[in-house]
This record gives sequence, structure tokens and C-alpha cells, in this order.
Amino acid sequence: MILGIGIDIIEIERFLQWHQFSKTRLRRIFSEQEIAYCLSSAKKSAERFAVRFAAREALYKALMAMSPDHQIPLLTLCRYIAIQSHRNGMVFITIDPVWFEQSFSMTLNGIRIHLSVSHNHTNAVAQVIIEQV
Repeated sequence: MILGIGIDIIEIERFLQWHQFSKTRLRRIFSEQEIAYCLSSAKKSAERFAVRFAAREALYKALMAMSPDHQIPLLTLCRYIAIQSHRNGMVFITIDPVWFEQSFSMTLNGIRIHLSVSHNHTNAVAQVIIEQV
């Protein structure tokens, strides 16, 4: 059963200068591992930051659709999640299970979060589907 769906598209141009931001500023949104990954390629940092930000927005929308009575600020959500990559390049979302349970009064057991991301030269897009299995 689908519990929530979220999608977001964002212009990569908005992230062209993010590689110059302090790590403290970036940590308000991204995990240490994400920052290291995004900054590991100056040529790709804007698209990497953009797609991870779009994934956060999409997850936020899916969570709010799943539980409309909960109003959690996006920056709060950002502190408890990370977008990671499998060796094959596919991305997935990790969520702090304690925070999730406290925030939504349910566990992540039996919940599957699907993430799909893509980008071209100008835009990054992410879609999240939260499914109860």
C-alpha cells in the first residue's frame, strides 16, 4: 500500500556556488558523507547538491502526504536523513529510525522508501514513494 508520494524538480544553477559554502552551512542540509561526495568533483558538485536537495524536498512531500497532521520543518528533516549511493550508482535514503518513530509514531519496520533521481544540464528531479510492505 502506498502511504505517500513526493516529487521535486530544481534548477541546478541555484547550486553553482554551493561548493564555496562553509561546511557548517552545508551541514544544516547535508550529511558529512554527502558533502564529501558532492565536493569530490568540482565539475559535478552543483548537480550532486541539486539532486540531493530535490530528494529531500520529495521525501518531505511524501512524508507530509503520509501524515498530514505532522508539520515538520524541512531543515529538521534534513538533519535526520542522508542520500547514499550503492556501488552500482543507484541512490537510496537513510532515515534515523529513532527520529522517525518519535516524529511519526510508527517504526520504519514494514516501510519501504523508493527514491528515483535524475538530472540533465539544467534541472535535477527526484521522486519518492513511501510504501507499506
